[in-house]
Amino acid sequence: MRFYLDHAATTEVRAVAREAMQPYLGDTFANPSGVHTAAQRAKNAMEEARERAAALLGVSRPLEIVFTGGGTEADNLAVAGAALADGRRGGVVTTAIEHEAVLETATFLRTLGCPVTVVGVDSKGSVDPAQVAAVTDQETAVVSVMAANNELGTIEPVREIADAVRAENDRALVHTDAVQAFVSEAITVESTGADLVALAAHKFGGPKGVGLLYVRDGITLEPVIHGGGQELGRRSGTHNVAGIVGMVAAMEEAVAMRSRFRSEVGGARDRFEDELRRAVPDVEVNGDLDHRLVQHSHVRIPGIANETLLIRLDQAGVAAAAGSACQSGAIEISHVLEALGFTPEAAGECVRFSFGWGQTVTDGELAAKAVAGVVEALR
Repeated sequence: MRFYLDHAATTEVRAVAREAMQPYLGDTFANPSGVHTAAQRAKNAMEEARERAAALLGVSRPLEIVFTGGGTEADNLAVAGAALADGRRGGVVTTAIEHEAVLETATFLRTLGCPVTVVGVDSKGSVDPAQVAAVTDQETAVVSVMAANNELGTIEPVREIADAVRAENDRALVHTDAVQAFVSEAITVESTGADLVALAAHKFGGPKGVGLLYVRDGITLEPVIHGGGQELGRRSGTHNVAGIVGMVAAMEEAVAMRSRFRSEVGGARDRFEDELRRAVPDVEVNGDLDHRLVQHSHVRIPGIANETLLIRLDQAGVAAAAGSACQSGAIEISHVLEALGFTPEAAGECVRFSFGWGQTVTDGELAAKAVAGVVEALR
């Protein structure tokens, strides 16, 4: 594989995360819920990681950080947990381009009697805060809007949405899925204005199968996983200590390298698009080009089915994707592109290229030439 351009689906585990995890895959293996010395060593490592994660998100109370089995679980806990808290059937407001973890949870909640409203977006995938506020009422328990779209890379005005929602109902909770945005954007509780913030480790160089949910102090959530009552009863299940420690080590490096990431990886993406436009003049770049993640390039190449293109790109050593970050092999029409008004034919000609740590301007140029060569051969 010459060019791995599917970092939005998952990233390589960073060396600092692998090193941090090693002790908890070996001698320090005990269950942190125990009372003996071995268990307390594991617990101490986990609680130290919780404190560090809290600091990175600008959180003053470490116990506002809930460790989960990934971003999908964190989204489920935020949306379902808020809507069903205290025996309610509260309303949910979300958008048409959210990750399936949010949209499918909302669909499930509707079957339980929770009112659900899905707000549309404009042709660039941007959410209008005024539209979200207009459908927020006193029955709304939670409003869920992602920090940045996982397919297009469009960055959403979450802070403005949170302010607009609270002007309508100051009891409604605001959740943001910041899974895709964290690696390149300064995601903190203050910057988002959110009550609930979801992250997934494998999007920024941590291991798969671990994530977190920030839960503002005083919020009650109905658990979606029941059992031993870990995480103050908010998320039962034996803790993945190695994964948690690795995730936080990757978080710290992501924050420390964020400025460099934006410059270098953004430069690689920009050179890729410039070269691709030169070689394939009719290529279309989708999303809000003024407000998008520096690592995303979502393009349409008219006349070429994305399924065919992806297969030929793979043969040429280029990894890319169609569909969401969690469905890199998906060939169904994207619900995100449907929401933008794409016809099925046009949506079927779209591919996402996503860049990551270590990729340079030269990589961007060479990758574009490889893509252009495949397009020329297909045409």
